[in-house]
Amino acid sequence: MRASFVFSEVLTGLRRNITMTIAMIITTAISLALLGGGLLVVRMIDKTQALYQDKVEVSIYLTDDVSSTDKECQNDPCKGLRSKLEGDPAVDSITFENRDQAFERFKQIFEAQPELVKLARPEALPASFRVKLVDPERPEVVTQAYQGQAGIDTITDQSEFLDRFFNALNGVRNMTFAVALFMAIAALLLISNTVQLSAFTRRTEVGIMRLVGATRWYTQLPFLLEAMVTGLIGALVAILGLVGLKVVFLDDVLADPINAGVVRSVDGLDILLVSPWLLLVALGISAITGYVTLRLYVRT
Repeated sequence: MRASFVFSEVLTGLRRNITMTIAMIITTAISLALLGGGLLVVRMIDKTQALYQDKVEVSIYLTDDVSSTDKECQNDPCKGLRSKLEGDPAVDSITFENRDQAFERFKQIFEAQPELVKLARPEALPASFRVKLVDPERPEVVTQAYQGQAGIDTITDQSEFLDRFFNALNGVRNMTFAVALFMAIAALLLISNTVQLSAFTRRTEVGIMRLVGATRWYTQLPFLLEAMVTGLIGALVAILGLVGLKVVFLDDVLADPINAGVVRSVDGLDILLVSPWLLLVALGISAITGYVTLRLYVRT
């Protein structure tokens, strides 16, 4: 089998059906970009979960009378609560924060919104214990044990907020994968139609080749390679699209939460790790679809 002949046939087929080829490349690129975006979201979720895994705390907010009269936590019930928390085997460490300290932390968090800071007053913020747990995955051990005790107003579990936050990210991931699936179906149909059209337009020359002894595999290989080449180009376009999305969109839109340590960023290494999977998926789907189409619909 002469490689030069096969490659020339592939180029001829791509040029002859240029509009179908472009449509297939675009559809494949969009599908793979969505798939890659979903995989990048998965990596971002994993890295963000690792970021918060050892930082989940339970906040025990004290009542207004305790917050206003016992700023150093030297009297009961605040002193008794502190002693009990320090002796609790489920508690790793505790930090007491009075109203003034809570207000200073509030100003640091919202320093980018000075109007909100001006409206806030220390009296509106309660004193609290920030409790770090030995087992962050079991906050109920503390919340159930201390709920309703004297001096305690409310108890909040940061894991509840994190669960809602990660559920939102998982929803974005699932939606991306769902759209990618629909686009993949469209890409499969386009690949199949392109292979059939390419084979139909060259049916006469293929028939002549078969008459002079060419094998069926020899005559069908150019069509199969056409599908794989377009899939490969689509994957490369998708990878470039992910790089552009990171540089133009993610690095700008998510700059504040990334700098604040709220979420982990998507970096070049993430795209580098995802890219081989996109290339393999593109080549695999193109090859399988082209082969099945040739076997079922094309009699050459």
